Amino acid sequence: MAVTARDVAQAAGVSQRTVSDVVNLPGRVGAETRKRVQAVIDELGYRPNPHARGLRNNRSGLIALVVPELDVPYFSDLARCLIPELTKRSLTLVVDQTNGDPERERAVLTGGAVSSTFDGVLLNALNLTAADVEAAAATQPIVLLGERDYGASADHVAIDGTEAAYAATRHLIERGCTRIGAIGRQARSTGTAKQRVDGFTRAMHEAGLDPNRYMAEGEYDRASGAAVMGEMLDAGDPPDGVFCFNDLMALGAMRAAWDRGVDIPRDLAVVGFDDIEDGRYAMRSLTTVAPDKEAIAREAVAMLVERVAGHVGPGRRVRAGFELIVRESSGPA
Repeated sequence: MAVTARDVAQAAGVSQRTVSDVVNLPGRVGAETRKRVQAVIDELGYRPNPHARGLRNNRSGLIALVVPELDVPYFSDLARCLIPELTKRSLTLVVDQTNGDPERERAVLTGGAVSSTFDGVLLNALNLTAADVEAAAATQPIVLLGERDYGASADHVAIDGTEAAYAATRHLIERGCTRIGAIGRQARSTGTAKQRVDGFTRAMHEAGLDPNRYMAEGEYDRASGAAVMGEMLDAGDPPDGVFCFNDLMALGAMRAAWDRGVDIPRDLAVVGFDDIEDGRYAMRSLTTVAPDKEAIAREAVAMLVERVAGHVGPGRRVRAGFELIVRESSGPA
């Protein structure tokens, strides 16, 4: 016989409403009670019936994750962290990509598909306006992801990208690098890119170094990282350290250096951003900024579920943490 919420409530000594809150709105339940009820849920193997619950609440049980690019490993890592958080609440994740196209991003929010098909949206947008987000947040549950600031109209979970970039650059400076480059989207420095430019520039100025000397435009992929790094190395008086705005660019940069016989990290120290798995197995394991993806997923899902359940109020902002993981690409030569 299937375990019911009543069975869990009796075993844990709480009401069925408390069991429901632990499953759907854990923030409403005290830590000790939540821990006790969750232990009983795990012990008895209780699984809510998503179909019955959906019929009662007129909900689909589907949550959309909308990201710019599916082939960027950071987003697949994030999805992997989101799925168990949603599964605990009997919710299913559906992933879509926009390629950063503002019309596509806007259509996801205003085309009717979200409100009719999905209970809520986890959105990493590149080119929406604050007005776009405000209008959408007024009609449906949304939580924003990524560093770009769209104002206070919607819930938002992100790391402090400026401080993360500052920490990455300070690491290169403390290692002894004096000719430090940055590869990223400076020409379109909004949101994520702007924060990384700002953090890099602040660290360089504090050290009395010129942030513009080796700053170069690049796309967030391996090929661009390799091409830009190759140009830097071939131009004469090359950098002795480089901060790449994501790990894919950093992997490409290391390939270009390797092809030219440049020793990493003795001649060139490299730092990336995102802590993707490929970086741990590169020819020189990659030093990187590691966002706390599990915390991002946990906080984003908790806030979205509260919105789905009817929470109203101004947008909330949660800062997740990050860690600079030092590996061979910038470790001792």
